[in-house]
Amino acid sequence: MSVRADLRNVAIIAHVDHGKTTLVDAMLRQSGAFGEHSEATDRVMDSMDLEREKGITILAKNTAVQYGDVTINIVDTPGHADFGGEVERGLSMVDGVVLLVDASEGPLPQTRFVLRKALEARQPVILVINKVDRSDARIAEVVDATYELFLDLDADESQIDFPIVYCNAKAGRASLNRPADGGNPDSPDLKPLFDVLLTTIPAPVYDPEAPLQALVTNLDASPYLGRLALCRVHNGTLRRGQTTVLCRADGRVDRVKISELLVTKALERVPGEQAGPGDIIAVAGIPDIMIGETLADPDDPRPLPVITVDEPSISMTIGINTSPLAGKSGTKLTARLLRNRLDAELVGNVSIRVLPTQRPDTWEVQGRGELALAILVELMRREGFELTVGKPQVVTREIDGKRHEPVERLTIDAPEEYLGTLTQLLAVRKGRLEQMVNHGTGWIRMEYRVPARGLIGFRTEFLTETRGTGLMHHVFDSYEPWFGELRTRATGSMVADRAGVATAYALYNLGERGTLFVGPTTDVYEGMIVGENSRADDMDVNPTKEKKLTNMRSSTGDELVRLTPHRQLSLEQALEFCREDECVEVTPGPVRLRKVALTAAEREKLRSRRRAG
Repeated sequence: MSVRADLRNVAIIAHVDHGKTTLVDAMLRQSGAFGEHSEATDRVMDSMDLEREKGITILAKNTAVQYGDVTINIVDTPGHADFGGEVERGLSMVDGVVLLVDASEGPLPQTRFVLRKALEARQPVILVINKVDRSDARIAEVVDATYELFLDLDADESQIDFPIVYCNAKAGRASLNRPADGGNPDSPDLKPLFDVLLTTIPAPVYDPEAPLQALVTNLDASPYLGRLALCRVHNGTLRRGQTTVLCRADGRVDRVKISELLVTKALERVPGEQAGPGDIIAVAGIPDIMIGETLADPDDPRPLPVITVDEPSISMTIGINTSPLAGKSGTKLTARLLRNRLDAELVGNVSIRVLPTQRPDTWEVQGRGELALAILVELMRREGFELTVGKPQVVTREIDGKRHEPVERLTIDAPEEYLGTLTQLLAVRKGRLEQMVNHGTGWIRMEYRVPARGLIGFRTEFLTETRGTGLMHHVFDSYEPWFGELRTRATGSMVADRAGVATAYALYNLGERGTLFVGPTTDVYEGMIVGENSRADDMDVNPTKEKKLTNMRSSTGDELVRLTPHRQLSLEQALEFCREDECVEVTPGPVRLRKVALTAAEREKLRSRRRAG
C-alpha cells in the first residue's frame, strides 16, 4: 500500500454551539485563506440563511487549508443529531476527527452521538477543549467526563489514547499545556493544533495497483455546470474529460463522462486537471448521479459500499393547503409542485423518507427529529409553497410481535430551584431519571430517558417553567416497548366558529379565557384556532363579534379597549402546540393553526366515532 504524505482529511465534530465553525474560521484565517483585500466574515462555513439565523450548522461542508507542504481538507459537520445523515456522510470522506468539547458544558448528548459514529468508523480522535477562557470553565472535570464518555461507548485502548489540545477558537489560540480555568492558551496561534493534526490524523492510504474508485458523498448545484457530485477518491486517478462508469446503488452500471473537475482551495472551488487518492473533489457532467454511488474504471468496475444512515424516528404529514385562505400569499399551491419538491429533497438528503398516504395530495415525511422536519418545511415556505403540516408523530417498530417506540436520552441544565417542577413535568411524560449532578454552583444537570413522543412540544413548556434559563438537549437512544397513553398538553383550543375579520371588542372578551394567537383585523375562518383555552376542552368562539352601536352617548361607552398583546407562534412552536386533530397551515406570510376538520359538525362526528371505537 502507498501513502499520500502531502494530504490530510479531517472532520470537526461537536455538540451544537461548542465552536466548530468558529474554529474553522480561525484555521482559515491563520493559513492565509483570506486574501489581502477580501472581507473575512464570521462563520463563513454557515452559508445558508437559516444556518446564520439559527446559529447552527445544518449541511456538512468542506474547505481546504494549506499548512506548509500539506493540504488539510476540513469537513465541518452539524452538531445536531437531527442532521445525523450529514454527520455520517462527512465521516465517510475523512481519515480522522477533531472532537470539540466546551470547557464549561462538557460532553452533551450530541457529543455522544457524533463520537459514537467516529468510533464505529475506527477513526483516530483529537480532543480539543474549546472556550477555556470562559469564567465558568472547569477544564479538568470536562477532560475526565470525556474519558468516561469514551469508556461508556466501548472505545478500545488505542482509541482512548488520544492527544488533548486546549483552545480559544475565538481568539485563534491553542496549546498542549493545560491553562488555568478561565485562562488563555500559552501559544499566540493555532500552530500546536496544526502540528497535532499532522501527527495524529493518518495520511490517505491507497493501493497503486487498484483501479479507479471514487465515492459520491454529497450533491451540490452550479448555475453554469448543473448538478455537482462531491466525491472522495479512494484509488486510482480521476481526470477532466475522462470516460468512467457509474456503479449505481441498485446494481446498474452506466458509462458517463466527467465534463468538469473542481478542487477546493480555501472557500472556493477551482478547476483542476486531475485528482488522486485521498482528494475530495466535485465533478460535473452527470445529471442523474446520486449519493452513495461509485465512479469506477470502465474496464474493471468495483463499487464501494453504499453509505448507510440511521433509521428515521419522527414523521409528519405534509400536504397542499386546503384552508379557505389558500393562495393568498404563496405561489406554489399544487400537489404536483409539492411532490416534485419532496423528490428533489430526497436527492440530496439521505436521512429523510417520503411515503404515500391515503390522500393523493398528502405525503408522510419521516426524518431524524422535529428540527430536521421543521427546517425542511421552513425552506419550502421561503420558496413560496403553501402547506398543511400535521402533528409530528413517532415512527414505531414491530419487534418480537410487540410495538416499540423510540426513546431519547435527555440532558437538562437548570437552576436548582426548578428541580421539583422539572421532575413533575417529566414524570407526566414517563421519563426515567438516570443521573443527577449538582455542580455546587446553584445549577443541576439531570439525565433522563424519555419516550420521543413525550418530548414533542416539551421545549416551549420547559422554557416557560424555567423562565427561559434552562438548557435542554436530547438524542435518540434506543427502541423500547410502547409506554401507553401520554397526556402532555393540559389545555384546549379556542376555535373560530365563523369566517370574518377579528375585532378588538371580541378579542378583549376572549382574552380572559386564555392566550390569544391572533390580533385585531386578522382574517379568520371556521375551524381556525385563535387561542389556547385555559381549560382542557376545546371551545368554539366568535372572534368577529362587533360592539352594538346606538345613538345614545355615555361617559364610559367610548373608552379604548386595551388588549393584551397576542402570542405570535413560530413554525416550531406551532408544530409543538398541535394535537392529533389539529394541523398547521404554513404560508410564506402567516403561520396559522387549524383543526383538521373545519366545521363543528364534522368534528362532532369524528369525536363520536372515536368514542364508539
